[in-house]
Amino acid sequence: MYKALIKPFLFLFNPEKAHHITFALLRFFLNIPFAKSIATSIFSVKSNKLSKNVAGINFPNPVGLAAGLDKNALVVDELACLGFGSIEIGTVTPKAQPGNDKPRLFRLPKDNALINRMGFNNDGANAATIRLAKRKNKNIIIGGNIGKNKITPNENATQDYILCFHDLFDVVDYFVVNVSSPNTPNLRELQEKEPLTNLLSTLQKENTNKKIQKPIFLKIAPDLTDTQLQDIVEIVTETKIAGVIATNTTISRENLITSKEEISTIGAGGLSGKPLTTRSTEVIKFLRNKLDKHIAIIGVGGIHSPQDAIDKLNAGADLIQLYTGFIYEGPALIKAINKRILAESKLVI
Repeated sequence: MYKALIKPFLFLFNPEKAHHITFALLRFFLNIPFAKSIATSIFSVKSNKLSKNVAGINFPNPVGLAAGLDKNALVVDELACLGFGSIEIGTVTPKAQPGNDKPRLFRLPKDNALINRMGFNNDGANAATIRLAKRKNKNIIIGGNIGKNKITPNENATQDYILCFHDLFDVVDYFVVNVSSPNTPNLRELQEKEPLTNLLSTLQKENTNKKIQKPIFLKIAPDLTDTQLQDIVEIVTETKIAGVIATNTTISRENLITSKEEISTIGAGGLSGKPLTTRSTEVIKFLRNKLDKHIAIIGVGGIHSPQDAIDKLNAGADLIQLYTGFIYEGPALIKAINKRILAESKLVI
């Protein structure tokens, strides 16, 4: 139904408009009496064999929604009905900000891809906290993806992350430090060894001061060299964070079917979707070979089929996340992946 009817309808609109229409439809249809329970029965795969404990959290299944879709925690209850084992909100910044100028989200249908330069548009950490506190579904695992405001200079970035950390602490199950988005000026400079070590060490200190600690993950770019990835391994090990999310969007435009003229017209932004499949899996494999087994890896990037998911799990990912694949393939992909994982449980569970 999604690929035959809903997707063609949504693709009539520009991507950001389609995003808002999707949220409106989710809120309307899934708040009809009994709709949530019906949707849950249709899309969910219930099996104890899918459950996995990662970083001390019991995930009901390994398929999560990546950050970027529900930045402001607007439809967490509705998305939870579609079979996800976890939902990551954000990227959230301390203060609300509008993001970059529109248009800032583009489809590449020939490549099953998106280019975005959203720029951390969000309502701010306080707004997300209030919404998450009011959610009805208390069982879905929630991740809080945090970043810095555009106007905050890098030398003061740590304070922004600390503010988000404290604001969201009571309403999320884990945190993700986003220093890898290409759409906030100079943000990726925070991936360098010294500033990243300082940032993560400071957050971990704040974490240990809490009565109960929350796992902290680092989200990295797929554009890092092996030398830079080795630095990430050393930083993660030294700071003793829970793990890594691999990977964010790429600034590469290699091997695309879409014409170079169209790509040039679109301009800057992070590329996600099918072109990222191989590279993100390579990064996962590199990290798994270098990191201790207790350090978790969440695989994201170019998952458009059950086989893509299996490849990432076999490469060493403990969990996976969908974003662009969810937009192109629809919610049936979540169920298909979970069913495939069950079928191959001897290999990946």
